[in-house]
Amino acid sequence: MHQVTQWDMIGRLALSALLGSFIGYERERLAWAAGLRTHMLVCVGSTLIMIVSAYGFADVTAPGVGLDPSRMAAQVVSGIGFLGAGAIMARGEIVRGLTTAASVWSVAGIGLAVGGGLYIPAVAATVIILIILAGIKPLERRFIASRQLRAIVIFTERDALSLPKLHEALGPGSARVKTFVMRHKAGAPDIDEIQITLSRLTEGQFSAVSKRLGELPGVLEIKEGEVAL
Repeated sequence: MHQVTQWDMIGRLALSALLGSFIGYERERLAWAAGLRTHMLVCVGSTLIMIVSAYGFADVTAPGVGLDPSRMAAQVVSGIGFLGAGAIMARGEIVRGLTTAASVWSVAGIGLAVGGGLYIPAVAATVIILIILAGIKPLERRFIASRQLRAIVIFTERDALSLPKLHEALGPGSARVKTFVMRHKAGAPDIDEIQITLSRLTEGQFSAVSKRLGELPGVLEIKEGEVAL
């Protein structure tokens, strides 16, 4: 088996810390729990495990016995899942953190690649992951998320519906509320016109929310509005 120098091992650990920091910084700036340090530690730890798996047992194996570095690598891939699970948060019907969990899992793969001496694939994977995390999000927000927005226009008696009352009425579904705009109805100062924008609702969920809001005290009329992009 090819032997590497101690300095080469140190270089691999340093490179994995650098690559992990790039992805971790992207998550850190969005204030996710799994941020800069978490991604760096996962990447360095995976590299170290790969180095130990590939080179750490050469002196203790019997002659003619081969090593299988992929066995420890497989344990890293499956074992890193507990960190990913810690990055996932559920608030009622809303699940957040899946992208961060996937980035932690991907960083483990980068660390294994660096530990195995696959520098170019590791760097290429880092660039691709950063493009996915930072570059695709604006496109996703523009072409996908915007199509999942639904708008409701509610006419109520004066001060009958406020944002806290809306959150109370919707419960866990209130996390889907993106905008809440209230103004007096033109020509009717005693009537409030409220425009609400909600995200990621199916047709059935939108109908249920509309029905629930229509049953609130003081609500005079409710209709579907137009989403302003």
